[in-house]
Formats: sequence, C-alpha cells, structure tokens
Amino acid sequence: MKGPMVRGLAAATLTLAMSANAAELENDAQKLGYMIGMDIGESLRQQGTHVDLNSLFEAIRTTYSGEEPAMTPEQAQAVREAFVQQRQAAMAAEKNALGAQNKAEADAFLAENAGKDGVVTTASGLQYKVIEPGEGARPGPTDSVTVHYRGTLLDGTEFDSSYSRNEPISFALDRVIPGWSEGVQLMPVGSKYEFYISPELGYGESGGGPIPPNSALIFEVELLSIDG
Repeated sequence: MKGPMVRGLAAATLTLAMSANAAELENDAQKLGYMIGMDIGESLRQQGTHVDLNSLFEAIRTTYSGEEPAMTPEQAQAVREAFVQQRQAAMAAEKNALGAQNKAEADAFLAENAGKDGVVTTASGLQYKVIEPGEGARPGPTDSVTVHYRGTLLDGTEFDSSYSRNEPISFALDRVIPGWSEGVQLMPVGSKYEFYISPELGYGESGGGPIPPNSALIFEVELLSIDG
C-alpha cells in the first residue's frame, strides 16, 4: 500500500500547489510557503534543471513532516554528486564549444585586419593602428603608466572603459596581459593607439570576467603619462 499512498499524496500535493495560483493566500503561513515555492521554482527554472515535480513535492512533505524519506542520506549524496558532475561536464563542453567558435572568429578577423590601411603587425602577432601620434617618451617594460582606454569584443560589445568612468587608470606594464604590455611600450606619451589583441596575447582559453574564452579584443588606448 505504501507505493499507491505515496503517489496519491504526491498527486494531492501537486493539485493543491497548482490550485494555490488561483486561491487567495489568507494567512502568513500560506504566504510564506508560496514564497518559498516561488524561490525554488525560479532557481530550478534559471538553472534549466529538469525535475519530477511530484517527487519534489513529496520530498518536501516527508522531510518537513519528519517522516522517513524514500532515500537514505548516502543515496541522496550519490545523486547529488552525479548531478554536479553532469552539470560540470555540460558546462565544460559548452565552454569548449564557445572557445572554439571564438578562436575561429578571432583568427579570421585578425587575418583580414592585418591587410587594412594603417594596421601594423608585430612579430608576436599584436596588431595596432596609430589614431593620434604623440611626441613624448615611450615607457619601458616595468614602468607604471596612466592611460585612458576602451575595450570591446569583435561584435562591438564594450566590456570595460575608463572613459565611461571618467577616470584614467594607472598600472605597471609587467602586471597586465601580454598584448597591453607590448603595445603600450610602442606608444609615445600623448598618443592614442588602437590595439587588436589575439586570444594568446589576451585572456586565452579561460577568458576572464565579461570576456569569453578565446576572444580577440580591440582596445583604444590613450597614453597620458609615464609614472616611473
């Protein structure tokens, strides 16, 4: 009898939960329960997690009531670990696919860009274009500098900008990505360059923050000063 009873309770719980949409929530306990259910549902929806709702409601009911659950703690842990592994594998596969796509787009863009007027390609593969020449000194590999800059992806998405913050940034050239370290050393103070940075000279296969894996980057950089 246990199996039919469990199924019946789960079905009843599901019916009550569905009817709660239309029913007025009359007391604090009902409102709190509905709010918690909303949080659970939204979390599962955002994660794209497929679950059996009957099983979910029954587990909540039995656990909350202090009854013996259908799973032992060891069984539940095994299910949890298997789920986490599956999610991690899916996320890794998605990241690898995105990285491969971005790498192909980066290679195609840089190959075409290299032939455009005013674009210079260095031995490392860094590409740059002089927007405004300057007449000041050039920084060395360990110098600290102050710059204004804007960074975009190939589709034009701006992921960072000191212009937007209306505040230049200072940093040491041996503490930044290789494309920046090499590129800014080419610049006289007072100049503005545009850099086209391959994934290898940028954030590579891992990406970083808003930058997807294997992204080519475009930076507009204005060298304001060498700080020593």
